[in-house]
Amino acid sequence: MITKLSENNDLKMGLRTYEKTVQFNHCDPKYDFYSKEIDGRFRVRISSNDKETKCKLSWERRLNDTTTTNVNKEEEKEVKINKEDIDNFMFIVSNVMHFNIVESYERYRTIFENKDVEISVDEYPFGVALEIENKSQTKKPEEVITGWVDRLGLSFDDSYRLSWDDKYLELCKEQDIESYSEVTFDKPMPTISR
Repeated sequence: MITKLSENNDLKMGLRTYEKTVQFNHCDPKYDFYSKEIDGRFRVRISSNDKETKCKLSWERRLNDTTTTNVNKEEEKEVKINKEDIDNFMFIVSNVMHFNIVESYERYRTIFENKDVEISVDEYPFGVALEIENKSQTKKPEEVITGWVDRLGLSFDDSYRLSWDDKYLELCKEQDIESYSEVTFDKPMPTISR
């Protein structure tokens, strides 16, 4: 897929980037981010490649009508954090706000993008995933995503609608492999068969 995407003149290829993501939950069960009512992820991501190191705080939440079409609908907000402030930020989230670390994971991500789309090839410890995200401010998200699915010869029937952690736990259960709250390349992992 990386070869196919890199040969596409409409897309700019980014550097292969290592990412470490830590996901937190609210300290008050009333605001449980993982509850069915909220279904969100509050996370800190540190990304580094040969050129730079970046950090961001993000909130992502599936909307109630996310499965009414082939394209997921989500609320997403991001805040950039200076790399010099990462340790202090993590201290405040853990020790002042008292948010609990639920899980963390590492992966390598390569992004292909233009003004309308961001296509990410994510190499997780348990397999590779492709994500197509609308960036267009003028086109309908469904048209952008469907256009690229068709252009790449993919099928919505092969897509996975849930998040990486759902897939990871599903694979561990299917393959009778111990699951970890910290998913890293140095641990025994299940594999995606297709």
